[in-house]
Amino acid sequence: MAWSRIGRGSQLCQSLSRIVSEGGATPAPFALSNATALSRGHGQHVSSLHSLAFTGLANRRAGAAHDVQPPSRGINTTAPRLHSPAAVAVEPSDGEDPDGAAHLQMPGLGPTRPEDKPRVVVLGTGWAACRLLKDVDTRTYDVVCVSPRNHMVFTPLLASTCVGTLEFRSVVEPVNRIQSALATSPGSYFFLATCSGIDTRKHEVYCTAASSEGLPSDPYHFKIAYDKLVIASGAEPLTFNIKGVEENAIFLREVSHAQEIRRKLLTNLMVSENPGLSEEEKRRLLHCVVVGGGPTGVEFSGELSDFITRDVRERYAHVKDYVRVTLIEANEILSSFDVGLRQYATNHLSKYGVKLVRGIVKEVKPTEIILTDGAHVPYGLLVWSTGVGPSKFVRSLGVPKSPGGRIGVDEWLRVPSAPDVFALGDCAGFLEGTGRPVLPALAQVAEREGRYLARLLGRVAAQSGGKAHCAGKADLGEPFVYKHIGSMASVGRYKALVDLRENKDAKGVSMAGFVSWLMWRSAYLTRVVSWRNRFYVAMNWATTLVFGRDNTRIG
Repeated sequence: MAWSRIGRGSQLCQSLSRIVSEGGATPAPFALSNATALSRGHGQHVSSLHSLAFTGLANRRAGAAHDVQPPSRGINTTAPRLHSPAAVAVEPSDGEDPDGAAHLQMPGLGPTRPEDKPRVVVLGTGWAACRLLKDVDTRTYDVVCVSPRNHMVFTPLLASTCVGTLEFRSVVEPVNRIQSALATSPGSYFFLATCSGIDTRKHEVYCTAASSEGLPSDPYHFKIAYDKLVIASGAEPLTFNIKGVEENAIFLREVSHAQEIRRKLLTNLMVSENPGLSEEEKRRLLHCVVVGGGPTGVEFSGELSDFITRDVRERYAHVKDYVRVTLIEANEILSSFDVGLRQYATNHLSKYGVKLVRGIVKEVKPTEIILTDGAHVPYGLLVWSTGVGPSKFVRSLGVPKSPGGRIGVDEWLRVPSAPDVFALGDCAGFLEGTGRPVLPALAQVAEREGRYLARLLGRVAAQSGGKAHCAGKADLGEPFVYKHIGSMASVGRYKALVDLRENKDAKGVSMAGFVSWLMWRSAYLTRVVSWRNRFYVAMNWATTLVFGRDNTRIG
């Protein structure tokens, strides 16, 4: 049925134009995909909600409000109308989902009118989402971005911020600097919120504000009608349902995680100097354990080893001999690299004080880790970096999933069961029917998917398919193809690994050492999002080289 609705796109677009010409803009509570309900004007709402997910929307309070007009932002363009609960006068029919009434009463952005630009709603501000936002043609589309954070994180350098090699603001870029239309265009917005539900029949997403302070209700819910929806909400750290991980470990995915690691590390260094502590307690407090031997875990271990060797031994001389770093991995570290590079990394980390332990974590307690072989590993700081998996939001969506539980997409990154919906980045994977493998959760994969989808949306709009249900016959061009360009990882002490081969068996550059470290830094410096960030990163590196890392504890 979903595909048949796409096939009827042209008739529906004409129907919408006729309704608007006869009676004004389509009211917000009506579904774009429900042509029958639209033809009845302001009659009774008869379609049941065809929802992909409703999580946490059952008990909402909709207070009385008045119509709000968005600011013009200095641009003489008619903006889409914001609808308030007071503007809704439609009641659900008998037997309809009782939650539907609450959805109808939500304030939000209503459907676009025929004379308006089509609206693309993007969920997320990760690599895929931000690359799409940067490349999408805002002369053709209005863009609405929804995310609980207002910035993109340059994750390859996040480990460096944990020990003061880089400052936190050097690795983040505000989303409205990546796409200025979000701050200047009258039809484009950034909303600090999370998506809690999607209705593909009504072409609406339901959101909850990240902070309800000063808003009419707590929590504050609103909805956004879309012409095209892009789900790029990322993934969550994998814990494998191991008891105690969520409560006691610190992940390394967000700036807030890096801040917590840095604060915890410096706190333990300082409190361990207090009188009366036994040597055993000092050793526990200053034992830093990293679980996961992927690039993030190895790079963090290398940075931590550098910090201990160069800075801790100089500034915390009383407790320097108690500081240790342990890296726990169930298999081989850096499994995506070839054997020679893995062995180089193992030897280098061991040489500079990182103890490598092969084991599987069974349970995490507040002061120790229990491995499956019965070993107990006390710790003062535990960093968990064992990969990522589908988020709770992605798992709740009632769409076909790819192997591993990601949102299933076809060769053009479309969600086949949902018209006008795309998914990309860590939250999406190819369906088994495509015959393609699920791509790894890498920044370069997400970035190229975002760039590809921006071109595809431009191609669709050029064929008058930008509006909802109007892209059924559009020529999408070539499907998405990913070609791996290589991997890099720093191992500390001015050494790094560089593997620029398409796969382990292909020919190409594969090297390790100081020259690789220069290539690693040069590549990341050029890939940082903006010139402002490149300047910050270069200055931070130079400052650290000359003066050492900053060990100020703030907060």
